[in-house]
Amino acid sequence: MANDIIAAIATPPGRGGVGIVRISGPHLESLLEKLVGRHVPPRHATAADFRAVDGAPIDRGLVLFFPAPRSYTGEDVIELQAHGGPVVMQLLLQRCFELGACAAEPGEFTRRAFLNDRIDLAQAEAIADLIDAATVEAARCAMRSLQGHFSREVRDLVSSLVNLRAQIEATFDFPEEEHIVALEQARVQRTLETLHAKLEGLLVASSQGSLLREGVRVVLAGHPNVGKSSLLNRLAGESLAIVTDIPGTTRDAIRQTINMAGIPFHMVDTAGLREPKNEIEKIGISIAYDEISKADIVLWVSDIARPETRAQAVEAKHKPLMKAKQIRVENKVDLTKTHPTLYKAENVIEVSVSATTGAGIELLRTAILEMIGWSSHGEEGIYMARARHLEALRQAATCLTQAIAQTRQPELLAEELRLAQSALSRITGEFTSDDLLGEIFSRFCIGK
Repeated sequence: MANDIIAAIATPPGRGGVGIVRISGPHLESLLEKLVGRHVPPRHATAADFRAVDGAPIDRGLVLFFPAPRSYTGEDVIELQAHGGPVVMQLLLQRCFELGACAAEPGEFTRRAFLNDRIDLAQAEAIADLIDAATVEAARCAMRSLQGHFSREVRDLVSSLVNLRAQIEATFDFPEEEHIVALEQARVQRTLETLHAKLEGLLVASSQGSLLREGVRVVLAGHPNVGKSSLLNRLAGESLAIVTDIPGTTRDAIRQTINMAGIPFHMVDTAGLREPKNEIEKIGISIAYDEISKADIVLWVSDIARPETRAQAVEAKHKPLMKAKQIRVENKVDLTKTHPTLYKAENVIEVSVSATTGAGIELLRTAILEMIGWSSHGEEGIYMARARHLEALRQAATCLTQAIAQTRQPELLAEELRLAQSALSRITGEFTSDDLLGEIFSRFCIGK
């Protein structure tokens, strides 16, 4: 990597007012002078002609030069801001190749930033999360992680573990020192419990951030003509699904992502569940059961005036395919002239609503948010987290739990602390395999 110069188009494909070609590598001054025919002062936007090999201008635009190490990648970086036509972008990129650059792989600029210690691995992942953010709240939380708030919390925990390990492991090297051997077990216990509480708090905050990043898959299921499509339209705030009085109108799964409290909910409206009357309906019902099996939450919708439509919700918990959490939604309270209600009991949540008038919809939204464990304390303190972050935090928490039980056995205690430290260090990339790095950065955009 150290001798490679990489280049890529950093703006999306297609036509635009401005397009950017980004270059990174060692000693780019000579490449830049050949490209623009003049000296470019560092960190100043300079108007220049971008020239082909014969000296003819390809385009005129702005060039920025960031010398190492104070650049995004930690290497020399050049950004060419030209007119954003696809032909112009390709001509500029080809000229970079002629001057010795090679095509950048997905995420290679950010990978170099990580390898050159400009950012840690959690911050690198936050860049991709910021680009992919589906809501304003997700973007803000990703920015907090990019600024290093999440990494600092992790490093503080690691530092505390290192200090405690040093104290405990000193008893192995200097057993004759009574003041070290007599390390107070009560003090160690208190320290471990404090660290465990901090780790659990970080895990909760990260789990909230994971919801912002991944979203929640919600499937609407139930008998035909109970108002599933109307409920989807009401939750989404627009007419996404066709609504008629004819049972079986919905044949295929209808998907839409909606925003509730900043969390992306991936809603799926499915065909009514009954004995199929034809082959098309049979396929639609098969798709519905497949969607149910992959759901995080199933809204079992029934018609409050038709008690027989409640049976599926009651029987669902006995179905092997049901792994999702469930909410029973009794629709059409406007027809029975009853008020919306929210009922909670052990393993049962039931909400009565009217998809037609909107009555009770806020109760349903509240029930869904509570079911996923969403806390409405705002975005401060929430960190954008990935599955690997949560797994590492859980492993560290388990190790600390084991450590608390081993305070009378210093060797076992020290080993549990070492394992906890190792798990947390994987989050920021201090101990990370090349295979994991390849997997992470392969999901980035080219040019980032």
